[in-house]
Amino acid sequence: MKADAAPLLALFEKKARLEVPLFQRQYVWSREPQWEPLWEDISRKFTERLEGRIDAPVHFLGAMVLDQKFTPSTHVERRQVIDGQQRLTTFQLFISAFRDFCREQGCVDLANEAENYTFNRGMMANPEVDRFKVWPTQLDQAQFRDALTLGSRAAVEKKHPLVKRKYARKYDSRPRMIEAYLFFHDQLTGFFLGENGDPPLLAERELATRLEEAFQTLKSALQVVVIDLDQGDDAQVIFETLNARGEPLLPADLLRNYIFLRAARQEEPQEELYQAYWSSFDEPFWRVEVRQGRLNRPRSDLFMQHFLTSRQLMDIPIKHLFVEYRFWIERNRPFQTVREELETLARQGGHFRRLADPAKDDMVAPLMRFLEIFDVGTCIPLLLMILEAEIEEAEWKAIAGDLESFIVRRAVVGSGTKNYNRLFLSVAKSMKKTGANAGNFRKILSEHGGSASGWPNDEAFIKAWQAQHAYQVLNNPKIVHILRRISESIHSAKQEPITFNGSLTVEHILPQKWTDHWPFADGSKGLSSWELYTAEAGDPRRAPTQRRNSALQTMGNLTLLTQSLNSSVSNSAWASKKEGMLDATLLPITQRLRRFETWDEDAIDKRGKELFEHALKIWAGPDQAQA
Repeated sequence: MKADAAPLLALFEKKARLEVPLFQRQYVWSREPQWEPLWEDISRKFTERLEGRIDAPVHFLGAMVLDQKFTPSTHVERRQVIDGQQRLTTFQLFISAFRDFCREQGCVDLANEAENYTFNRGMMANPEVDRFKVWPTQLDQAQFRDALTLGSRAAVEKKHPLVKRKYARKYDSRPRMIEAYLFFHDQLTGFFLGENGDPPLLAERELATRLEEAFQTLKSALQVVVIDLDQGDDAQVIFETLNARGEPLLPADLLRNYIFLRAARQEEPQEELYQAYWSSFDEPFWRVEVRQGRLNRPRSDLFMQHFLTSRQLMDIPIKHLFVEYRFWIERNRPFQTVREELETLARQGGHFRRLADPAKDDMVAPLMRFLEIFDVGTCIPLLLMILEAEIEEAEWKAIAGDLESFIVRRAVVGSGTKNYNRLFLSVAKSMKKTGANAGNFRKILSEHGGSASGWPNDEAFIKAWQAQHAYQVLNNPKIVHILRRISESIHSAKQEPITFNGSLTVEHILPQKWTDHWPFADGSKGLSSWELYTAEAGDPRRAPTQRRNSALQTMGNLTLLTQSLNSSVSNSAWASKKEGMLDATLLPITQRLRRFETWDEDAIDKRGKELFEHALKIWAGPDQAQA
């Protein structure tokens, strides 16, 4: 048995066919557990290359076990894939998507170059099979052939269209390899052309140049360990050994070993350093697992990821944490001694613990509760950097207010969060140059105003507030937070503010089932969903029904209750419902409804504008000079 590290593309350079044995399972990889992590690895190496970080460590994708098979001299060389067939097959699908994307963008030469890594050239005894660099098990061959040979996304979608069976709510799934090809094509499109209105990375550079840089990355930055079996090796035993499941070390465990090994080599007192700086990291708090993307991760790993990100000001995937930390220490030498390194880790660990589990009266608590509700954790490295600057409480509150405004406004207008990690790292880089204070933070965020990745101005905010279907862009906890904050702001100077710490319920004032008890001004009844779907274009109730259905889901029609109404009251006419809501809560946002004698689209519009006036005061927009 011989094992060597090699670039993944090197496996496809020679004239050979990597053949999956018939007895192996079919292709089983899918989007969330496998395709997305693989794309994260690939896109990260693309980003490093495009940003000029050519000395970044290579990324290993695992091991491939290959067994040489006897091949007559007239045939293409054959090797059986004993382990790694899912990864090899997926990478062929990725190369095919990359090739077709390049061709669609006019980069024909690069597309032809990429194709050399999917097809063999020259003389072959059986070209229908021998031309493929990888050949899957029998049941997968037809879909694999389509993904590699049809030549464009349009052709793939034409042969494998989405199909919905009669009465079915969802489309049937396409073959799994076709889905993989389309997934990678989508990711490449978003990465190189931009998505959701956001420009791509380094958009000022020509697309052809960026694609060429990315292709060079595929050739060098992604490696595998290739294990070639000799004639006497037992392939099954080796397969079982490689796939055995032990208890893996956490990244924080690896880092601890690495740090204290260096302390010993530098003759620094290990025991003293452990007791002074590291022992607190062995407390149960750091082993608690919290959700991070698709997986649960212990807090110790999350802290080390955020710490390293805040120091390097670049995105550090948690699964590469140990390699990146060691590379940073050995290349940059940011600390003179291990003691200085541990002092910094302990201090920043205290900051992280404060953010992760703040005391009720801590100045960071309101912001951290908000970030949890809005599921925004990508700003933690930025917050660690700000806390390290030891700013005053007033400065922190100003920064927290602007950050909440930025996130709330973007949520209400329906802007995505996908590029928040890149955005907050950009803010951190700017603040590192100009200083960590509230004025600089506001100025930097305001400079993004008006852009797809920026801080929405008042015009965009009110447009969405008055017209946007709230539940299409916000979930229930986010709507509760927004309405609660407004309710807390509604009190006169002579009134005590009313707050409620229990759970709150969102109520549609005009009920979602309104047609029975909420006629139009002329007394006519609105149309049900089915009646609206089948109504003729000239039906006079069609337009009023559509207008009411649109107003129904806007912020002006939503309020908070401390206890839910029963369905008969919730769906009843306005007089009965108003009485029921006023009896159900003392919250100011709902008590103010007693002023309305009627409740219709005009009342919803009026109340929406009134609520928005409070929203403007709570979530002030960007500085107009920069927005």
